[in-house]
Order: sequence, then structure tokens, then C-alpha cells
Amino acid sequence: MTQQSILITGCSSGIGYAVAHGLKRDGYRVFASARKPADVQRLQTEGLECVQLDLDDSASIRTALEQVLVATGGTLDALFNNAAYGQPGAVEDLSREAIRAQFETNLFGTLELTNRVIPVMRRQGHGRIIQNSSVLGLAALPYRGAYNASKFALEGLTDTLRMELKGSGIAVSLIEPGPIESRFRANAEAAYRRRIKREGSAHEALYAALEQRLTNPGKGSGFTLPAEALLKPVRHALRSRRPKPRYYVTVPTHLFGWLRRFLSTRALDWVLLKSTESERRLP
Repeated sequence: MTQQSILITGCSSGIGYAVAHGLKRDGYRVFASARKPADVQRLQTEGLECVQLDLDDSASIRTALEQVLVATGGTLDALFNNAAYGQPGAVEDLSREAIRAQFETNLFGTLELTNRVIPVMRRQGHGRIIQNSSVLGLAALPYRGAYNASKFALEGLTDTLRMELKGSGIAVSLIEPGPIESRFRANAEAAYRRRIKREGSAHEALYAALEQRLTNPGKGSGFTLPAEALLKPVRHALRSRRPKPRYYVTVPTHLFGWLRRFLSTRALDWVLLKSTESERRLP
């Protein structure tokens, strides 16, 4: 069997890092990507083939994919779109710049890379596209509006793409993780500090609690899983003759997915608000 190739975005830490190393152990030819040159060099020293890829930069996307295709002889069996970050903040405090930056990384760059890969997969007659979404692409939580919106949009585009590619030999899947051990919270804190003005906001008192949550060194809720938990669904999406359209990972994702189907909007709002009350009670 010919070695299968896969390009993975956002491999500097967390899910991308765990999946890249896991698939390499499985025998895949993994092309890990990272935004910072220092992370590229580190991943290379760990035995991964790595390219620099910044989803906010069209030239970087084009160059990175060209490098991968040169290395493979013009083919690519799979793409795992994992790179993303969360922009905390109340919706009324989100500037146009803040939400644009969130969409540039989480949606526009992901879409551009995907659309560059599709013609390659069409020519070869097969391919797998896996999008890493979130439980927050299924149900919205307060103070995560920009991230919620980017993931809801990713879900809509991916569902459409899956239907449009029917019969092409290209399968498209969404993975829906809930809380996962990663640098997500630290990166979210940096985005919050960069783009949200706490002083004078109607939400100033709640921001104090949010800041403590973002800087909390703990692992999060009891439902938090290690990043390696994503390996099983990614493997299935790559290997199955009929990969699932969606893979739920973690208890909150299964729960919120179920509640969304069976509760009214008002009832779901009540459940989601109750689930975030602990943030308000932080000392």
C-alpha cells in the first residue's frame, strides 16, 4: 500500500501536535504546519516534515502547499484543518477589527487552503478533508461570540462543501471537540488582552472573572480530555469507506448536540447560561 500523505495545520501544540505525531507513528507521511519559524524548526527536530503556514496570509498558504506538492510529486491524500484560536469578549465589545481577525484565521484562511487543495484531490480522484470545528459550532456560549460565529460559519460551509463534492471521491468530515488540554486558553487570553477593552464596558465586572478563568493554570472541567483523544476520530475519517459527516468528542459535545435537537431555544439558552455560571462565581 502506498504511503498516504496528509497536511495538518496548527501543529505547534495541542490537537495538531498530537495528531501529527500519532499519524506519523501510524505510517502516514505527515506534513505538519506552524505559523512561527521557531515552531517549524522544533517540529523538524522531532522528526516531522514541517512547513511554515500562516492562515492570515494568502502568499504563505500558496507557498506552503506548493512545498508539500513538490515533496509528494503533486498529490495529497488528506487535509486536516485544525489551526484556530478563540477571541473572548462580549459581542457588544467586539470591534470590526477583532471579529475580522477571528474570521481570517478560523474561516477565511481555512477556506482558501481547502479550495487550493480540492483541485489536487479532484485530479487524483480521491481525498479526505477533515475540519476541526468545536462544540461551540453547535451551541453558543456567552462571551465567546466571535469564536462561536467563526465555528458556526465553518459548519455551514463544510456541510455545503460535503454535498457539492458528492461523487467526486473526496469525503468531507467535521470533528466537534469540547474541552481539550491545549494552549487554547493561553492563546485566548492573549487575544483578549490585545483586542478587548475592559474598562468602561457594561461587562466589566464579569470580565474580571473571565480573566481569572483564562489565567487559571488548571486543566479545566472534569470533562477535559487530552489532545490525543482526537486521534481516534481522525483515523476513522481517514480510513473508513464511509467516514461520518460529524464526529463528537467529549461529553459536553454529545450533551449539547443532543440538547440542541430536543430543547426549545429558550430552554437551551437556560441550560447554556447555567453551564457558565461557575465563571461568574470565580473568586
